[in-house]
Amino acid sequence: MKFKLDIVKNRFIFLALSAVLLTPGILAMIYSTITYPTHTPIKVGIDYTGGTTLQYGVKEDITNNKLATVRTNLEKGGIENPYLQIIHVNSQDTELKSILSIRTKFIDEKSNEQDQISSIVAKDFSDSELVQVTSVGPTLGSELFKNSLIALSLALLGIIAYLTFRFQFDYALAAILGLVHDTLFVIGVFSILGLVYNVQVDALFVTAILTVIGFSVHDTIVVFDRVRENLKYYGKKMSFGEIMNSSINQTLARSINTSVTTLITLAALYFLGGVTTRDFVLAMILGIFIGTYSSIFFCSTLVDIWEDKKNSTAPAVS
Repeated sequence: MKFKLDIVKNRFIFLALSAVLLTPGILAMIYSTITYPTHTPIKVGIDYTGGTTLQYGVKEDITNNKLATVRTNLEKGGIENPYLQIIHVNSQDTELKSILSIRTKFIDEKSNEQDQISSIVAKDFSDSELVQVTSVGPTLGSELFKNSLIALSLALLGIIAYLTFRFQFDYALAAILGLVHDTLFVIGVFSILGLVYNVQVDALFVTAILTVIGFSVHDTIVVFDRVRENLKYYGKKMSFGEIMNSSINQTLARSINTSVTTLITLAALYFLGGVTTRDFVLAMILGIFIGTYSSIFFCSTLVDIWEDKKNSTAPAVS
């Protein structure tokens, strides 16, 4: 058995790289939890907080200066914390060039706030047309947030139970830490995007996280299965580090090919797909990337470190 990529030799370098990748996101999550009114590590949208989104179609390109003017006018008109977004229309079947999306607190049907917002928008865009209104009540948003946390918890518990049954406990623990590693990275990036670009996450983000978790553990299991097979045949001839390196190299091409083909598809969806799914696709891209990395460079190094410690503390056989 020959191997080319020596993971074991550079294991502490890869662990340090993981720390570098995770630290900015963790700091952003801590800062967000302290500063956001919702006390969440990422900026959540109306799916979780409750609120109303109004979308206005206009027949011109909206500049950032015009967007800032509309935001100022809305705030002067008594609209609290409006979140504005420009959506460019690529379709040739409509005269609309842009869609102005305005998110604000929940607007009751009996109030006149919707008409007030429409009149303010009409001052800057005389040809504006209200094309969609979406409202989520505060109670429903809170319930959806709770159900999302339950879904994530049940998925993690199910994976822990399966891995503990399927592998040794140290393998299962390494895989679980890999899931935590990948999830923290994706959430951390979106926490930074929320602070810098005001990116808000919705219910699709939870779907992306669950998909990332499934992909990550799948890739890790492939590596661990090969390690277990090689231990049966070469356990007495090679050290555990050599077997780990060899197993990783045997599955490396498969992992890279699977990830690259998936990333190509996701990249096409990100650049050519709709705006409403762009953040979901971005979360998937980040998750596939970090999931491939952690399976090869993070989880495997953890198992090797634990095996070294077990062998060093094991009593010598006289």
